[in-house]
Amino acid sequence: MIRVAAVGDVHLGPDVRGRIRPHLDGIAEHADVLLLAGDLTQHGTLREAEIVAAEFEGLGIPVVTVLGNHDYQCDQEDEITALLAASGMTMLEGTGVVLDLPGGRLGIGGSKGFGGGFPGLGATEFGEPEMKAFVRHSRKLGHALGAALRGLDADMRVALTHYAPVAATLKGEPPEIYPFLGSYFLAEAADSARVAMHIHGHAHGGTERGNTPGGAPVRNVALPVLRRAYAVYVLGEIDP
Repeated sequence: MIRVAAVGDVHLGPDVRGRIRPHLDGIAEHADVLLLAGDLTQHGTLREAEIVAAEFEGLGIPVVTVLGNHDYQCDQEDEITALLAASGMTMLEGTGVVLDLPGGRLGIGGSKGFGGGFPGLGATEFGEPEMKAFVRHSRKLGHALGAALRGLDADMRVALTHYAPVAATLKGEPPEIYPFLGSYFLAEAADSARVAMHIHGHAHGGTERGNTPGGAPVRNVALPVLRRAYAVYVLGEIDP
């Protein structure tokens, strides 16, 4: 049994410093690992990243994260990644990590991901160079995620992204913006590695539960969706 805590879209900054930390006390009693699904900051500044580091350090369990689109806003994503890694977080982007946890070896493959949409609701790699570049970038990140996941020697694998892999967890968001909230390339990556779960954020107005086409549980853990500091999922015991 592996207990995975997760949350995304905490959007920390000076105005909300310390607001989440009290709710994390004792998290090690309920979970074996904490996954953060991006949008850790409000505007992607180093000052905000320092607040993120302070908020999630010293929890007694590993913290694994990807960045989100907000974390890229000030073009300081590399510096933010380095700062958070130095604080003890495991930062993923087209990469993976295997954790030896009490319940077994958990492999986590992570990527911010990107948009593009879903079958019947998406963009295609056709037409203007700008459109082709948009979809090609999404495809590239999806392929890197899949390769990272498949390369993990673990008892169970989890995909961690910011953007959504399926449309099901976007219900509640305007359909017109679905192509900007996720991409089916991410679901293809997860299914190629037969993950036990796919965790994402980004869709503040979406819903928590969905499934990939291959049947893997998908969970939207954006803070506005969860309405709690984090959710805990027990791998292998997730309701469909």
